[in-house]
Amino acid sequence: MTSTSPGHPPLTSALVLLFAFCCGAIVANIYYSQPILELIAPAIGLSAHAASLVVSLTQVGYALGLFLLVPLADLLENRRLILATLVLAVLSLLGAAFSARADAFLAISLLIGFSSVAVQMLIPMAAHMAPEAIRGRVVGNIMSGLLLGILLARPLASVIADHLGWRAVFIVAAAAMVAILALLAFTLPRRQPAHSASYGQLLLSMALLLKRYPALRERAFYQALMFAAFSLFWTTVPVELARVYGLSQTQIALFALVGAMGAVAAPVAGRLADAGHSRAATLLAMLLAPVAFALGEWPGGGVLCLALTGVLLDFGVQMSMVTGQRIIYGLDAHSRARLNGLYVTSIFIGGALGSAFASSLYERAGWGGVVALGMALPLLGLAVFLARSRGRL
Repeated sequence: MTSTSPGHPPLTSALVLLFAFCCGAIVANIYYSQPILELIAPAIGLSAHAASLVVSLTQVGYALGLFLLVPLADLLENRRLILATLVLAVLSLLGAAFSARADAFLAISLLIGFSSVAVQMLIPMAAHMAPEAIRGRVVGNIMSGLLLGILLARPLASVIADHLGWRAVFIVAAAAMVAILALLAFTLPRRQPAHSASYGQLLLSMALLLKRYPALRERAFYQALMFAAFSLFWTTVPVELARVYGLSQTQIALFALVGAMGAVAAPVAGRLADAGHSRAATLLAMLLAPVAFALGEWPGGGVLCLALTGVLLDFGVQMSMVTGQRIIYGLDAHSRARLNGLYVTSIFIGGALGSAFASSLYERAGWGGVVALGMALPLLGLAVFLARSRGRL
């Protein structure tokens, strides 16, 4: 796999694999806290109702990083910017490991999310280096690594917390970021964008891009709803598994491993988008999500149906994500970092809202309430998608 783009080094299969691995390892930082909230909260003085604030603030931090930090990849030399962001990630993870107070831990959670946006600099960088004909496939392959990082973060955190305590999770994560930092320092190519503007002009241009491209607004809306449902499920299902089914942290880890099967959607979606089947891929993704939640409430289904919900939901969310990225990367080659920043910012705002209401919804309405909201969110996106599709006929 070789790029024909002038000014860029060849995008070899080994480099795509490196991008996928690093994206997965970095994005995992956002999700380590989800399955171990019931261990973290009492240790730092958070109530059960407020526990999901840890997840929400991490995602809010990620959204802020997407809006304030990622656009700089269209202005500054990318390699240096990515490495500096990873240094902040190391310091934030170490801060979480040694926090003893709720306010400090919540503030550091914000920084962990903020510093994890290096993945959203790596993906547009790969898209720049990839030939147009295989750009969807390249993005899809890298997104497979990213989704595996999201899904494997939970079982890894559960296993480490079960044997070494929850603080060890963040120490191990910090060590992983040091290794990633060293790896990228020696292998990541330099890329100096041609764009020239002040930082203020760069941020202002994002509003103009959002206004200029209806496709960006639509895809951001669809994926925000899908990711809100995704976050709702993965924030509450560990609690349901522990309280109702009596699963240990290690057993919850095995459950999350099953959900990682949804990662196969990324390359499938990339190939469908390259072949011009973006509409079909979007329709399939938005149908899978509510069906997945419905299975989670199947009478007598138990853990097996919950696992199937996780697989199908992850598959649908990932297919929608990659299809959307393939579309927005084709809008303006010189603005890919900013377009990606806007797209993923909206996604993580959706995810933060899904997580923010997750604990309270579960405590008040139980698993049935989670299923009802989880079905409603993608169905709203599907209704808007179908209405707009009919309007174009």
